[in-house]
Amino acid sequence: MFRSIITLLSLSCLCLSAHADEITLQKNHPERYVVKKGDTLWGISGAFLRDPWLWPKVWRMNRAEIKNPHLIYPGDVVVLDMSSGNPEFKLLRQTVTLEPGVIEEPLEKEAIYTIPPNVIGPFLSQPLLIENNQLESAPRIIGGQDNRLILSPGTRIYINDLAETDKTFWNIYRPGDVLKDPDTNEVLGTEAIYLGDTRITKFGKPASGNIVKSKEEIFTKDRLVVASEGFKESFVPHAPEIDIKGRILKIYGGVAEAGPETVVAVNLGKLNGLEDGHVLAISRHGKVIKDPEYKEDKTKPVDKTAKLKPDQVQLPDERVGLLMIFRTFDRVSYGLIMQTSDAIYTLDTVHTP
Repeated sequence: MFRSIITLLSLSCLCLSAHADEITLQKNHPERYVVKKGDTLWGISGAFLRDPWLWPKVWRMNRAEIKNPHLIYPGDVVVLDMSSGNPEFKLLRQTVTLEPGVIEEPLEKEAIYTIPPNVIGPFLSQPLLIENNQLESAPRIIGGQDNRLILSPGTRIYINDLAETDKTFWNIYRPGDVLKDPDTNEVLGTEAIYLGDTRITKFGKPASGNIVKSKEEIFTKDRLVVASEGFKESFVPHAPEIDIKGRILKIYGGVAEAGPETVVAVNLGKLNGLEDGHVLAISRHGKVIKDPEYKEDKTKPVDKTAKLKPDQVQLPDERVGLLMIFRTFDRVSYGLIMQTSDAIYTLDTVHTP
């Protein structure tokens, strides 16, 4: 007879006395939650916590574990333990006993993700941002089979110069938007438009290959970049350890304003201390308004260095959401908006929560 046993995997939990005021439970939180296919760690945590991104503290994840998190699978049970007086998460994992002393582990399953992989997938698998004019010096397409103008899958292409390497699978790009810092107007990088993939069949001057995939029309002069070997798809949300402040540069998805599960670019990157998994608050920059009952005090000298006129008032910034960074470059990063209380726009401020 097969019989099920529950093995308690206690992921050693943090004593939250020092941070008790930071951990707030949802009013109608469950005592336990059975993980289902399609769940995300952020969503599961949101069933228990008012601020889902604080769940690493409840799991007592140290710095190393944040970079290499525990895996959670469909069928696992997340339990909220309050026996210590502070909220702690524990994990119940099911195994099956075949014979005394013999335990069969569950069949291999795909671990659940922190955030929806279908939304951020294209931003993980493609270079997306080319820094230091790298695309200008990249190998370029100089012609196609039978002098074709539009190069489609199955078409042979010729590349100006490609030295022999062990990499035969390459992505095809062309330059896109130039991203500039909104405050300094400094160029932070050039976005690369992903067009498709090619497999190299011959190296040299010229080299040749076959187009195996196209997302958009491909032409001569388009550039080749060696295909990435993949990027991690599991992130642990955590706040930056330093004060960080920047702006939203761009909203993706063909919309003017952003909401939950919208990808945005920010003018911060690795050089600013940003890393994958960082959670940033989003704030609307406070407007400058005119005091309707302002009365000039002629006895006070006029401050000619002031940014505002005497009858103007700078309203405070208002927090309107949270985003989580999932990919960083030197000076630009991409994040997914997780929560909003209002629409998000370009030039909204992002900062350490």
